[in-house]
Formats: sequence, C-alpha cells, structure tokens
Amino acid sequence: MPNIQSAIRRAKRTQAQTLVNKIRKSKYKSAVKKMSDYIVSGKAKEAKDFMPEFYSQLMKVAKSGVISRKRASRKISRFTKKIQKLKK
Repeated sequence: MPNIQSAIRRAKRTQAQTLVNKIRKSKYKSAVKKMSDYIVSGKAKEAKDFMPEFYSQLMKVAKSGVISRKRASRKISRFTKKIQKLKK
C-alpha cells in the first residue's frame, strides 16, 4: 500500500479508471456481439439499421484508448463488407 499522499491518490484514481475502462470494453464487446448475431442470423436490415450506432460505440471506445483506432476501423470495415454480402 502506498505511503505518500500523491501515490495514494494515484492508486484510487487508477482503480476508478480501471472500472471505467471495463465498462467501455464491455460496451465494445456487446456491440460486436450484437452485430455478429445479426449477420449470422441473416438479418441484413437490422444489421444495417444498427450500423450507425455500432460505428459510434466503437469510435467512442477507440477515442478513449481502450482499443486502438485501427482496430475499431478494421472491425467496422469487416462488418460493413459482411453486411454488403448479406444483401446480395
């Protein structure tokens, strides 16, 4: 346990931030899972309607640094391609 006051504050801040990051990562995973379910079940219309919200959630998580921006962009790109294949 830290003895110095600034180290104590930092430890508390780290704990709080860890919880926030877990929530963000959970939202990211939920969004990916929801989109995957739409695609696997062949629901192209629902997937297309969910796309703006999906994009928004991933970019919010990427902006905070929980996942990288490139990873978020890659997920969006791959899911967009899968939705396009479903339409055909």
